[in-house]
Amino acid sequence: MAAKGPRESIAMECTECKRRNYTTSKNKRNNTDRLEVVKYCKFCKKRTTHKETK
Repeated sequence: MAAKGPRESIAMECTECKRRNYTTSKNKRNNTDRLEVVKYCKFCKKRTTHKETK
């Protein structure tokens, strides 16, 4: 059963290889826009920008 509240789990997708590498959670009430973070991609073997997907 999922927890109740504004926090929702999201997947992070690499902008270069388009693979979903990370999962995280964010508060939908406070952050309405899409999350964008620079993280390490093990498929590209370098640090790339990862964007929020559904």
